[in-house]
Amino acid sequence: MLSAFTNSLKIPELRQKIFFTLALLFIARVGANIPLPGVDPTPIKEFFESRADSSGGTEGDNNVLAFYNMFTGGALLNGALFALGIMPYISASIIMQLMGAVFPQLARLQQEGEPGRQKISQYTRYLTMVICMVQGGLLAVALRDSPTSLISGLPQGTEIVVFSGPAWLFLFLTVVFLTTGSLILMWLGEQITQRGIGNGISLLITVGILADLPKALHDAYVMVFESTDDKMVLLKAGLMIGLFLLVVCGIIAVTQAQRKIPVQYAKRMVGRKVFGGQSSFLPLKVNYAGVMPVIFASAILMFPAQLLRLLGAALADKPGETNWAIDLADAFASRGAVYYLVFGGLILVFSYFWVSIMFKPVQIADDLKKNGGYIPGVSPGDPTARFLDFVMTRLTLAGAIFL
Repeated sequence: MLSAFTNSLKIPELRQKIFFTLALLFIARVGANIPLPGVDPTPIKEFFESRADSSGGTEGDNNVLAFYNMFTGGALLNGALFALGIMPYISASIIMQLMGAVFPQLARLQQEGEPGRQKISQYTRYLTMVICMVQGGLLAVALRDSPTSLISGLPQGTEIVVFSGPAWLFLFLTVVFLTTGSLILMWLGEQITQRGIGNGISLLITVGILADLPKALHDAYVMVFESTDDKMVLLKAGLMIGLFLLVVCGIIAVTQAQRKIPVQYAKRMVGRKVFGGQSSFLPLKVNYAGVMPVIFASAILMFPAQLLRLLGAALADKPGETNWAIDLADAFASRGAVYYLVFGGLILVFSYFWVSIMFKPVQIADDLKKNGGYIPGVSPGDPTARFLDFVMTRLTLAGAIFL
C-alpha cells in the first residue's frame, strides 16, 4: 500500500489532484474552528467535556446534538461558521431523489443524461439554501435561548451569545453566516469531486468524523495502559480490536457482494454485420440501499425521547396519573432492548423503502427487451420484471439483516 501511495505521487496529474484535495479539506477544517460573530462556544465545550469525563459521553436529550456534532467535525460545539456542515446538502439530495419517484418531470430529467443532471443539481442547490436558512434560524434561536433549548443540563445563567447588538440582528447575521458556510462546504465537495480525487461529499464527512480520532486514541491508551481498576482490560482491548477488524471485513464483503443474473443477447443482423449473441450478467447488490437506512433510522430515533419528555412534562401537571411518557423516554434514551428493537425494525423498513424507490425492475426489463436481451428461463417483459423484483426482495432482506 505504501509503494502504491509513493508511486501515485510520481504521476504529475494524480499528485496535483491529491494536493488539491488536501488543500480543500484543510479549508473545511479551518472553517470548522472559526466561531460565529457574537458566539462564545467555551461553555458548551466545557460542559460536554465534563459529561464525557463523568459518564463516558453524552446521554439523553443531548444525543441529537452529539450525533450532529460528529458529522460536522466538532463545528457545531465550536459555534463555527461551518456548524451546519454538509448535512443540508445531503438532505436536499435525498429529497430530490425521493421526489424523482413521485414527480414524473424530475424522473424524466434524471433520464436525460448530463443536461438533466445539471438541472437537478441546480434544484438541489436551491433546496440546500432553503434548508440552511431554516436550520440556521433554528440554531440561532437555540443559541440565543440556551441553556433552556440547545443543551439539557447546562447551568442556568450560562451565556453563549455575547452579541451586544439587537437580537434580530444577531439572528439575521447568524443565518447568513451559517448558510454561507454550508454553501462553501457544498462548493468544496463539488470541486473535490470534479477536480480532486472524487467523492468530495463523502470525504468531507469522513474528515469531520475523523477529526476526533487523536483524542479517541489518547483516551483508548489511557483506558488500557493506565487503568488500575479492571484486571481484564488488556483482554477486552484485544477483543475490541478483533471485533473491529471482523466488522470491517464483513462490511467490505457485504458491500461488494452481488447476485449475478445471467443475461443472453439474441443475434441480430445490421447490414452485413451480426451483433449480439454474447452472454453477460446483471449485477444486483446485496446491500443495495447502502448506509441510508441506518442514517434514516438513527435520525428518526433521536426525536421520540425529546417529544416524550415534552409530553411527560405536560402529564406531570395532572396528579394521580402514571407518567408513562417519561418512562418510555428513558427507555429510548438509555438505548436498551426497546431502543434496539425499534432501531432494527426501522432499518428493515427503510431498506425496503429505499429499494422500492431506487430499483426499477420494470424499466430494467424494458431496457433488456429493447436491446434484445433476456434472462434464460424467464420470458421477456412483465415476467422478467417480476423475477427481478422477487430476487431483489430476498437480497434486500439479507442486506437489511446485516445492517
